[in-house]
Amino acid sequence: MKTLVYGAGPLGSYIAAKLHEDGVEVALLARGQRLADLREHGVVLEHWRSGARETHHVPVVEELGEDDLYDLVLVVMRKDQSRDVLPVLAKNQHAHTVLFLQNNPAGFADYTATLGAGRVMAGFPSFGGERLDPVMRVMPLPRMAMPIGEVDGRITDRTREVAVLIERTGKAVEIRRDIDAWLVTHIPAIMGYGGIFAADLDPGRFARTRDAMLLGVRARTEALRVQRMAGIPISPPSFRWLPFIPEPLVVALLWTLARTTFFEVGVVSHSKVAREEIALLVEEYRERIAPAGVATPVFDQLAAHVKGSVAPLPDGSREQPMRWGGFVGTVAGCFAAVAVARLLRRRASSMPGCDVLPGRVPLRGTEAYLTL
Repeated sequence: MKTLVYGAGPLGSYIAAKLHEDGVEVALLARGQRLADLREHGVVLEHWRSGARETHHVPVVEELGEDDLYDLVLVVMRKDQSRDVLPVLAKNQHAHTVLFLQNNPAGFADYTATLGAGRVMAGFPSFGGERLDPVMRVMPLPRMAMPIGEVDGRITDRTREVAVLIERTGKAVEIRRDIDAWLVTHIPAIMGYGGIFAADLDPGRFARTRDAMLLGVRARTEALRVQRMAGIPISPPSFRWLPFIPEPLVVALLWTLARTTFFEVGVVSHSKVAREEIALLVEEYRERIAPAGVATPVFDQLAAHVKGSVAPLPDGSREQPMRWGGFVGTVAGCFAAVAVARLLRRRASSMPGCDVLPGRVPLRGTEAYLTL
């Protein structure tokens, strides 16, 4: 399957490099200084934890021409950047499959209207990283499956072929029938640690400022409640339990996570360079749940911090009391925390709405913190 990776950031570079290493006919599209770096140095990947580096000499191209022949185009870029590529993709009719690996709570109407419903697939990278030009520091999270799916919820031969191709990079893949709901739910899920914006994108300040951690946790709880009222399923279903975990437990997890390199690379570094995209995603999410007709004051407060339109919370602020929810709530929350951990570690094939290829690795370890 001849493949074009459209986007040469950490994830696009990683996918192209690993596909090329495995013998796939692949090209990586880049422009400007990134193109020059690739031609001079190749794709240089640095593991986020060990610091080990590897270099791959992947074919690079500067543009996608109308007559270029590819079977698959992987669009691996931020949502706010990908709008400009839709007209380019529309002019090339040879690539019958275009898989967008990105955040997208708004749905696929614009994509299918421009490219045609039959060409569009969607997914999420389940990947962290940062640019240290010309080096790409990568956090592939091999134990966290990459969700992909057809926008109409079907599972086809094409879906499986694309999943098999991506797995040649070393990433586990889950094929979901509910990829739209998954992508919508991902926004409140990441808002669980979105309080980093209320702490001026400083992990130390975030760990000291309990109110910033609570703001993200409460915004997530509020958003998930309203999302269900808007008729959008919570996906994966295990995330329904997140609002029932007592706040002190979640704050303790966030406090621990904020002191890790994992948080610095996977959350803070990305938030700094992608703030504009995250603000866009928050607005798209608010529009998506608007039909519920329910106010979301806490989520709106966090959205203002994401935009940078209000001052960060005072360093070390602890004015908001934490909620245990009473004795029953505490016990239920403990059971919920255990249940969430177990559900996240099961094979995704046990979850409704997805179909996982045999022998996949379930989510374990550090990655589970991302949803807490």
